[in-house]
Amino acid sequence: MEKIKKYAIYFVTFITICFLLPALLTTRKKEVSSQIEELPDNTEAAKQEEQPSKNTEPYEYKKYGTIKLLHNKTGEIEELPLDTYLYNVVSSEMPADFELEALKAQAVVARTYTIYQISHSNGKHGEADICDDSNCCQAWISKEERFEKWDENVRESNWNKITQAVDSTAGKIITYNGEPIDAFFHSNSGGKTEVPVNVWGGSNFPYLQSVETAGEEGYTQYSSSVSLTKTDLINKLKEKHPELEINFNSDDAIKILEFTDGNRVKTIKFGNIQISGVEVRAVLGLKSANFDVKIDGENVIFSVVGYGHGVGMSQTGSDSMAKNGSNYEDIIKHFYTGVEITEIN
Repeated sequence: MEKIKKYAIYFVTFITICFLLPALLTTRKKEVSSQIEELPDNTEAAKQEEQPSKNTEPYEYKKYGTIKLLHNKTGEIEELPLDTYLYNVVSSEMPADFELEALKAQAVVARTYTIYQISHSNGKHGEADICDDSNCCQAWISKEERFEKWDENVRESNWNKITQAVDSTAGKIITYNGEPIDAFFHSNSGGKTEVPVNVWGGSNFPYLQSVETAGEEGYTQYSSSVSLTKTDLINKLKEKHPELEINFNSDDAIKILEFTDGNRVKTIKFGNIQISGVEVRAVLGLKSANFDVKIDGENVIFSVVGYGHGVGMSQTGSDSMAKNGSNYEDIIKHFYTGVEITEIN
């Protein structure tokens, strides 16, 4: 009997060792494992904080890595890296409080515009590739001047945002049939962009078509007006058209005769002369050729929609698209027809 009890105790001990102990160890292992599984994320996050992103490495341009910039006021030529030049262009051409994707689009457009101008300059700027005059090439402002124009509390964050837009799109350009495009851009399309032939004459580019743009109404650049006395209007027009005669008592003293594809004035009649809307914009200092006109007593009032020539990318239109979830590639492919975004190399 005593021997049976002894065997029974051995048996129970054996069962405990074989079944219960592994179960206990497994449970403990699971507890430890669950704690370990949480560590890699935290460890990886710590590593990412300590180490710079691989994407911050400068892009190695095989061509156009540096450019020669002509400063028009001084006549000096400065040689600097392409993307460093673009920091100053983007910060001058687009408000820093625009959406990051809009700024990225501007960076790619500005890079493309730069490459196109260099390859088609034909010695236009002598020893230089491009100049800093917005009436000739792209606007450019030094970092120091840019900081002076920004409030002190946003200077660093604005600059970091601009450089992020340029660096994150480094090497990207817009091409059509494998070639960089002439990437025109403007401030506000007034709802629809324009084809270049209606602005500068010549022939159209297939990638610069008239496209609709939504959401621009909320920007200050969308609408403006210019009021001139009848005498001032006549004097300004006679500077280029001394033959002008106009009878304001006539019902058709001033009459818009034709509109462009982009809803801008193509031809307008002032008394005995007919001129283009583009010329009216230049002569009278209007922000756009998209305007309406009315005579109010002794004044002639021009109500203007949009800002700029209207060709290519609308900057406020790109910001509106970005606010609605579009990325920089969506924006570019909306404003430039049939293009690709490719690596410059």
